Amino acid sequence: MNRVVILRACLVGAALAAAAIFPIAFTNQLVLTMGFFTLLYIVAAVAWNLFSGYTGYISLGHAVFFGSGAYVTGIVARDLHLGGAAEFALLPLALAVGALIAVPFGLIALRVRRHTFVVITIAIFFIFQLMAFDLKTTGGTAGLYSPFLPWGPVVFGQRFYYIVLALAVGTVAISWLIRGSRFGLQLRAIRDDEDRAASLGVRAMPVKLTAFVISGAITGLAGAIWFFYISQILPGSGFDPIFDLTVALMAFFGGLGTVSGPLLGALIIEPVQYYLNFQINNGYLSQIVLGALFLLVILFLPRGLVPTVGEKASSWRARRESRALDAGAISAGQVVREQASGPGPIAKGTAR
Repeated sequence: MNRVVILRACLVGAALAAAAIFPIAFTNQLVLTMGFFTLLYIVAAVAWNLFSGYTGYISLGHAVFFGSGAYVTGIVARDLHLGGAAEFALLPLALAVGALIAVPFGLIALRVRRHTFVVITIAIFFIFQLMAFDLKTTGGTAGLYSPFLPWGPVVFGQRFYYIVLALAVGTVAISWLIRGSRFGLQLRAIRDDEDRAASLGVRAMPVKLTAFVISGAITGLAGAIWFFYISQILPGSGFDPIFDLTVALMAFFGGLGTVSGPLLGALIIEPVQYYLNFQINNGYLSQIVLGALFLLVILFLPRGLVPTVGEKASSWRARRESRALDAGAISAGQVVREQASGPGPIAKGTAR
């Protein structure tokens, strides 16, 4: 087996083991909360990348799925008078809601190409946000509350951590499987040149819509888990434009269109954002930092951290191999010259 494959398998195993023991080793509530939100943003960033990273269509409307998954589960739990852990039975509903909303959303937005698509996703996002403010069933500006969970603080944090950890592992696995499949190849062909992909037989609209639905379903499920964790949803928090900026930044920073890039971006950015939000008394500082970081990434790291580091490593290995080959050629040349000049005196002496 290739050494690179073995190394990657060991790294994945070590990362999973570290993630599994994290809530046991760190029982502080603030640390558990940071771990929960980091994993939640891993789910959101990887799900966003499943569509936007693989197709090149940048969506700034994924908060529609996130907020809709949270609101629908909250409305159903309220109307059915669900209490306690029974609310988790609604998680499949959040998955279905995200997928169902993605179908008409995608049929409208995916009729246009990339730049116009961004504008349409923003417009649809604001429509959903205004609906959350104005509709009575959503609670308006008062929002909704989730059913009470009779768990202690540590148990509460640990259980939600493992729930979102399972979702994060599953989402990354889906991203990896899609990227290595024929479907993933079609998505990347659309990203590189949609017209050429269509001329080669790729049915662009169904392929894009399928990726959009998968991405929306996972994001809707993440929204429901987030709602159960924080226990309340408001229109401004459920449909938050900063959510879209954050997941896009995570994917761009780590590496757009890669499997590990959004994961790495979330692991780096979310703890920093969490620290800025809860340790520094400035509600807008994290947003300023996010905007500045987004600008710096676009200007100086356009391909992302993972592709850039991979290219640098490949270039370094190529230079090292080239130097080794040059050194070997020089040594071989010296040996040949020594062999060519060595027998001369012996031959002359023999002739005498």
